[in-house]
Amino acid sequence: MKIAITAASGHLGSEVVKATIALLKKEDVIGLARTPDKAKHLGIEVRLGDYNDKRGLEKSLQSVDTLLLISGMDAPDKRIVQHRNVIQAAKHAGVKKIVYTSIQGAEENTAFSPVVQSNRQTEMDITSSGMDWVIGRNGIYIEPDIEYIESYKKAGGIFNCAGNGRCGYTSRAELAYAYAKMLTEDKHNAQTYNLHGQALTQYQLAEYLNRAFGAQLAYTPVTVEEYRADRIAELGEFIGEVITGIYQGIREGKQDNPSHYFAAAGREHESWQSYFARVKANA
Repeated sequence: MKIAITAASGHLGSEVVKATIALLKKEDVIGLARTPDKAKHLGIEVRLGDYNDKRGLEKSLQSVDTLLLISGMDAPDKRIVQHRNVIQAAKHAGVKKIVYTSIQGAEENTAFSPVVQSNRQTEMDITSSGMDWVIGRNGIYIEPDIEYIESYKKAGGIFNCAGNGRCGYTSRAELAYAYAKMLTEDKHNAQTYNLHGQALTQYQLAEYLNRAFGAQLAYTPVTVEEYRADRIAELGEFIGEVITGIYQGIREGKQDNPSHYFAAAGREHESWQSYFARVKANA
């Protein structure tokens, strides 16, 4: 069985490659990347994989049985077209199964909703493609909060509009393990999984960060309007609006969903006690 992984040079793609070659021979795992040289360090065959180049994708997907389509980063309307290029190229190349990295989140009434809607459209495009399929709906990455620790310290705490909402966080390594299983095990076919660990409030997140980094952060909820103004000032209008939409969705309970991680991965998601203990050890 030949498995191809798109966006192999990215954070999630490279983690999925590592998790998949732990289950299969390296020769059976192929990376696709817009710039193949950026994925050479993975030690596998890397082929050209540009979501805008359907013909090139079809050529690169020859001999592939199962494909992981990692959601693109372009604007929602553009990514729908790009994902369709991948789906159509896969079908024409004879790919038998597609696994897709979708997302959780508010489907309406936030600035993040168009992104969620574009993912739902790709889910429909895949499930109606005639190929076998598995959909993973990722929780929110925990890594950006780790990487943002110095900014939190400088600000004197965590300030966002999530309020008391709980968020189903996950890590790239845990997602990678689940996707490797979904790629290599047929029992997952025709399933849609929410992939995240124990849901946390921002108050709980602050406590875990304090333990890991010896910090004294407190969480202070702010209004959606206040947070939007702050994010746009720092990140620009588009990204600022999207980030605000994510936290608004948390506030509204849209990131607090049942987790299907055990069904997808065959084991429990790593606990946050264990995860942050490792962060502390490496800090």
